[in-house]
Parts: sequence; structure tokens; C-alpha cells
Amino acid sequence: MTYQDKYNLWLNEESLTIDEKQTLLKMSEKEKEESFYQELSFGTGGIRGILGLGPNRINQYTIKKVTLGLVKYLKKTNQLNGVAIAYDNRFGSYEFAYEAAKVLAYNGMKSYIYKALRPTPMLSFLVRHFKTSAGIMLTASHNPKEYNGFKAYNSTGAQLSTEESNEMIKQIQTIDSPFNIKSVDNDLINWIDESLDPLYLNEVEKIAIQNDKKIVKIVYSPLHGTGGTVIPRLLTKNGYNVTPVKEQMIPDPSFSHTKSSNPEDKIAFESSIKLANQIDADVIFITDPDADRLGVCVKHNGEFITLNGNQTASLVLYYILSKKHNQKGIVYTTIVTTTLIKKIAESYNMLVGETLTGFKFIGEQAEKNKDKYPFIFGCEESYGSLVSDFVRDKDAVQAVYILAEIANTLKLENKTMIDYLEEIYQKYGYFREDTISLSFKGIEGLKRIDEITSYFRENDLILNGFEVREKIDYINGYINPHDIILPPSNVIKFLSEEGYVIFRPSGTEPKLKIYLSIKKNSLEESNLALEKLKSKVLELIEKI
Repeated sequence: MTYQDKYNLWLNEESLTIDEKQTLLKMSEKEKEESFYQELSFGTGGIRGILGLGPNRINQYTIKKVTLGLVKYLKKTNQLNGVAIAYDNRFGSYEFAYEAAKVLAYNGMKSYIYKALRPTPMLSFLVRHFKTSAGIMLTASHNPKEYNGFKAYNSTGAQLSTEESNEMIKQIQTIDSPFNIKSVDNDLINWIDESLDPLYLNEVEKIAIQNDKKIVKIVYSPLHGTGGTVIPRLLTKNGYNVTPVKEQMIPDPSFSHTKSSNPEDKIAFESSIKLANQIDADVIFITDPDADRLGVCVKHNGEFITLNGNQTASLVLYYILSKKHNQKGIVYTTIVTTTLIKKIAESYNMLVGETLTGFKFIGEQAEKNKDKYPFIFGCEESYGSLVSDFVRDKDAVQAVYILAEIANTLKLENKTMIDYLEEIYQKYGYFREDTISLSFKGIEGLKRIDEITSYFRENDLILNGFEVREKIDYINGYINPHDIILPPSNVIKFLSEEGYVIFRPSGTEPKLKIYLSIKKNSLEESNLALEKLKSKVLELIEKI
């Protein structure tokens, strides 16, 4: 069936409103093709896409279809303990969450849904607290405002495993039409108020290691998202001096007062740096819309310096291990996260579990190994970490809380996190990483991504100054230490003595991500070598 055929099916669908039909009629030919040429597919964490009409867009019909697929999967596997639901500040998030609850209710399944927006880790907590069979989070994480999405969780509070996702996909494929999916509002829908918040926050407070006098000054922003519902009161309750960025505290799907909803973008710190300078703050924390990722900016020698996800994770792990951990446990990282995590963990006699990209794999391993090894820490380079596995997804609320303690501890010693990083680098080597994120649009973009990855799959990476000693292609799966079996993934990793280059198409958006890492004897050497490596890789890609 062509995209035009699918478009006509939607246009002639009786259940569509007049406004929806008008929207379809106003579409350009290009918009029709992009919206109808394929169905949104499950990526590393569910479905995510641009809001709009059509099977390749996020709308009430695609959400209801995926929800019904989840219902069918749960019934087939006899998992009938209900579903927890949460949502962020994006366009449609609340409405989609309510529609999902009503689809579940029509099919005789109980749901527990927050009355107001809450962070993704609190959805994981809700699943575990009520011992539900699954969870749904309506969010597009850190993506731009045009996006929304549906993340599915299993009974452990982690995102669905690869096998579970594949089973759910099979059930979604049995649904012929996204239209006329029945739903109802009844007493199977249980609305959860803020009385549950202290149960979650009390668990977060347990990760504290020291309880010193609080002298650090913090600026915090949720970037219009969910973090504002819990993070400022958590910090204030525990004695921290925290000043929120007021205009960004308001839940807003338009993200009116920030130029980016992604903590990985330095421009997302613009308003918070301005405020921090006004009040002479020491550190800035910003969380993405669903508060599973954290951005950190530190005042050092009079200027604010942003840390990347690898740096933040490294200093948190080093702090945790150097302050309290004597028992042997396991630290989880991913194949695209800095090697420095592994070096720190091993220096404290910890086991290291390395998974594919996507925190669902860390959550899955934490569950599998819960009776074998104590969970010490989990992290990935994309600004996500987990200190305590009472939830099973990355948790920026925990990250803010432990980093506030770190910043305070260091200030009491007249140090900053930059000084602390220098201490770590001197001990383990100057590891520096960067990520090239190449964005492509539509069908042609997907073809270009495939062309580049196919080239590196079939050929070696030949670059002056980067001598490849090992090539790992994860396309057929891979087995890492501690019996961690990595499922097949479209990732190619080239390792040298000093670092790596990794090619990985995104599972949720038309992007090709290229991860680079270099270790030298000084920060200057590493930065210079990293920039050279980055330029050479981009030059090579242009020739493909």
C-alpha cells in the first residue's frame, strides 16, 4: 500500500473529526509522504515521533493502537496486575495518558495514573510500589517540542526488554486499524495524588553519604518539565540553598523560556547561568522534561563550565566508591560510555557490567543480578545515571541529590567539581569524549544512515593517528563479561590503544551518532587529539 493509499484511508475514516480532516486536506505532498509512508516502530524504549496525523506520527490513534498492543501482550502472557501511567509536560501527554488508561479500562485492566505530571523515575517507582504488570510513560524525553512518545515498562520497573518488545510488536501488528479502538472511563482507573511523593523521595534521601552543613548555592531548572514537581522541595527539605529559574518552573509544552529542552545542549543553560551569576551560585542543575537526564554546570575560577554526561558519571562513581563502598558489587555502564567508568570501578575491586545503549539494558541486568551482586551504580554517556536501584530507570532526581552533596562536600574543602575531575584524571588518565550527532530527515535520511553504517561494516576504519586494534560489530549480538548477553544491535565499534570510534544509528529518531574517545597524558593533549579525530572522521564520512 502506497503512502497515498494510506492517506486516503485516513481521509475517508468516519471517526476522524472535521478539524482532523481539515488538517489532512491542508497537508503538502511532502507532509503526506512523511506522515504515511510507514508506521512508527518500537525503538530502544518504545515509540517516539513528531506530533501529527498519520501512522508515522504521534496522535491519539497511534497511542491507542500501541496501548491495545500492550493489553494483548499482557493478556497473552497472563500479566494481569494492572498498569502504572505517568506523563510529562508535552503537547498531548496528559490526554494520551488518559486515553491509554481508558483503553486499559475497556479491556478490564486496572491502571494507576498520576493526577499531575511526574518524572520518569517516579513512573518506575509507581510500577514497583503497586506491583503492576507494566508501566506507560508519555514523553519524548529530551527531544524538541514537536515530539512526543510512549515508553513501555515491565513489572520490574525497567523498560521492556528486547524480547518483551518483540512480543509486544507482534501483538500491535495483529491490530488492523488504529480507529474505533474501544475505551471507557470507569473505576478501574485509579488517580494517584501527591501523597505518594514522600515514599519515593524518602528512598532518594537514603543515597546520601555525608550530612555536613550545607553551604553550597544551587540554581535549578526543570526546563518547563516534570523535575520541578519534586526536586526543589527535596533539596530545600534537606537544607540546601536552591534558587529555581522561575520562568522555567512552569510546565509548558511550548518550552517558551528555553531555547532547548535537552541538557546536552549548552544553550539550555542560558537562563540558569544568567541567574547563577546574579546570585553568585556555585553549581547549576537542569533536568530534561521527564527528569531522567541531568545537565551540570559548575562555577570554577569565576566562570561557569558545563560537564558532559561522561564527566558527571565519572565523578559521581568516584565519590561513591571513595567515600563508602567496601563490599564488592557491580557497576553498570554501556558500550558507548567512557572507559574511565570501568577504570574507576575496577580500581575499587568492583565488577563491571557493560550493556548496549539504552538504560533498559542496565535495568534488565540489575534485575537479573539482584541476588548475585549488589547494585553500586549505573550510567550512560547521555546524561543518565542511577545511584540506587529502588527504581529501574535513569533518575535525575537521585543524580541532583548526590551531586548537590558532592558540590557541598567540595566547597567545604574549597574545591569545585573541576578540581575533583582533575584529581580523577591524574589518577586514571585524561579521558576525553565527544559525540557527533548527524541529523537526517525522512526517507532519504534513513537511506544515508544505512549507507554510512554499511560502509563501516564492510570496511576498516583507516585514519592517520588512530590505529585500530579491534573491530566489534554488534549486528549479530555479543557476549560481555559476567554473562551479559548483548542482543543484536546496529552498532560498530573500532578500538585503539588510546580510545574508540563507534557508529550507532539512533533507535528512536533519524540520527547517526558517532562516539569518540581518546586518552592522553594531559587535558590539552587529549582535547587536541579528540578534535583531530573528530575532523578526520567527518572528512571520511563526506567521501562515502
